[in-house]
Formats: sequence, C-alpha cells, structure tokens
Amino acid sequence: MEVTLIPESVAVFVFPRDQKAGQKICEALEDCYRPSLVLYDGNCLGNVLKSFDLVVAVMAVGIVVRSLCGHLENKWEDTPVVAVDSALHCAVPVVGGHHGANDLALFLNAKLGLYPAITTATDASSRPNLEGVASALGTRIINRESSKKINLAFLKEDVPILRLKGPKIVIVDNDVAVLKGKGLVVGLGARKGVSAQEVLEALDSVLKSVGRKRDEIRVFATAWLKKDEAGINEAAKSLGKEVIYLSSEVLNAQRTTTPSRASDLGLLGVAEPAALALSDRLVMPKRAYGRVTIAIGE
Repeated sequence: MEVTLIPESVAVFVFPRDQKAGQKICEALEDCYRPSLVLYDGNCLGNVLKSFDLVVAVMAVGIVVRSLCGHLENKWEDTPVVAVDSALHCAVPVVGGHHGANDLALFLNAKLGLYPAITTATDASSRPNLEGVASALGTRIINRESSKKINLAFLKEDVPILRLKGPKIVIVDNDVAVLKGKGLVVGLGARKGVSAQEVLEALDSVLKSVGRKRDEIRVFATAWLKKDEAGINEAAKSLGKEVIYLSSEVLNAQRTTTPSRASDLGLLGVAEPAALALSDRLVMPKRAYGRVTIAIGE
C-alpha cells in the first residue's frame, strides 16, 4: 500500500500590523507545509503551541522567549518555534532546532532569502546529529537521554552506526543511542560511473517485482568504497533518502545467500550484505539490472 504523508501544520503567528508579512510567509510555506495565519489578539502563544506542529512567530526574539516561559516541558515534546523579524530579514530557531525548527528556518532561507540564524552546535559546525541520523534512517530513538553525549561526540568524530541482530541481550552505556524503525532497506552495488537514472530504473524494476513502493523505502545501504559514486548519491537524494556506507567488516559479517564478484575487492558482497546488515530479513536476494545490483531487506 502506498503511504501518503501529511505535511506538518505551521502556525504563522503575527501581530495584526504584520499581517502582510505573515501572508507572504504562508504562501512560501505552502510547497512543503500546511500553514495557517494566526493573528495575535490577546490570545496566548501557549494555545497556538498546542494546536500546530510548528510555529513561526513574526515578532522579536525577546517577545517569543517571554511568551514561551511556562509552556516548555522538554525538547522532545516542545513545539518547534522559529522567530522571524517583521522585515523578513532573518529566521531564528528558538525551540526545537533538531526537531524541525532548523529545517523550517532553512526552508525560509531558500524560499524568501531569510538568514537562518541556527545556533545548535552540530549544525553550526556542519556536523551530523543524532536526531538527524535517526530521521534519515526512518527510526525512533529509544533512549533519548543518550542524545547529549552522542551529539557532543559528533562534534569531534564520526560516530559509527552498528546493527545487532538477536536473539541477544544488550547492555549499553548512556553514550550509546538505540534506534528502532521499520521500512525497506535497499542494498546497492554498482559498477563505477553508474548514473542516477540507471539506479532508479533498476530500483523501480525491483520494487515492482516484489509489489512494493518507493514510499516504503527507509534507507539505502552500500559499501564504504562507493562513497564517492555520484549516481548512487544522486538517486537517493532525488527520493529524499539517506545512503548508509558500511565498512568491509560489517559487510563481511553477514550471511549471504549468493556469491558475488565483490570477492575480488575482499568483500563477501555489497548489495545483499548491505541490505542484511540493516534489516531483519531479505525480501529479495540480490538481482543484477545492467550495471546495478540490488537486494531488498526489511
């Protein structure tokens, strides 16, 4: 069954004098969000926070901060808020940077040219963050308390992504994040120089053969040696999906069902072990489509 995603609702909260600016923001947001213009008439920002997924407050940051006092509980539950000045010069994520506010500020930058005043440490340093990784993988964070230490680690190094298959009992420290999720894992192998079009055509053939849809894909996976393969990167980007690049140790630890030419590179395989490494079972063992090899896991 094809999944239809409902865009997030956004309240564009403005003083009556800034209604024109608010309407301009609403029009810009319509491409990816469900915006509603909400005029301030003495109503409390707290009521708006409860009714929408995100809030754009067209007012000074100081007003927004004071209005938020008493309504904040924790970063996982608080409604993301972006403050925008009435002249539409900048967008400041005030609450929920990693939970939608940063993305909203960047969207306003792309559509209206507002400067995205993003202050979260990982984003300011152009580094990954746990919340972003979890979202890209289509997973949820089980032990949220790990996020602070994981994000601090991301500032200094690449944090490895591992998958453990059971039955097992796992004891983790508080600097280990546990993620869980559902969806298809597309294991990809490809000849050097493969195009994005070749990858997408092969993918569509595979999905059709197993009766699945593009919307069901959680993530793409391939070997680390394919990290600079433009065709794979472009194909995944066109679908809004992340590519996970796996080490030879991870790939060679899997139990594949078919032999592979990747043995020439010291690998057990690429497509099939990549799919197995991030899923519970194979939906379809590897198949070759021209210069692309695909396996599907779930």
